[in-house]
Amino acid sequence: MITGSCHCGAVRYEITRPKGATACNCSICRRLAALWVYAPPVKGRVIAEPDATIAYAWGDKELAFHTCKTCGATTHWASLIDDRFAVNLRLADDPDIVATTRVRHFDGADSWTFLD
Repeated sequence: MITGSCHCGAVRYEITRPKGATACNCSICRRLAALWVYAPPVKGRVIAEPDATIAYAWGDKELAFHTCKTCGATTHWASLIDDRFAVNLRLADDPDIVATTRVRHFDGADSWTFLD
């Protein structure tokens, strides 16, 4: 199990080891500099009090990006239409996880395809 958290620890996650992560260049992901690990296919959960994050949904309002109210770290996104979610692998407790995980680059700004 891989664990991670925001800087202050108010929002935590646990996930199974991913086969890879995604770096997206859409307008929000580029600004967040997040590496997303999606559930499914990994199994996991976000652990936080219901009011620990600020949720931001934009555009078609299908995803809500969650930021810790205390420290400002963007921890995850959650689908507003189904049970999917993704966690920010850059917040893993063990920083070597990022270095040893394959990162795919997704063109969310234009073609909506993987670039590799």
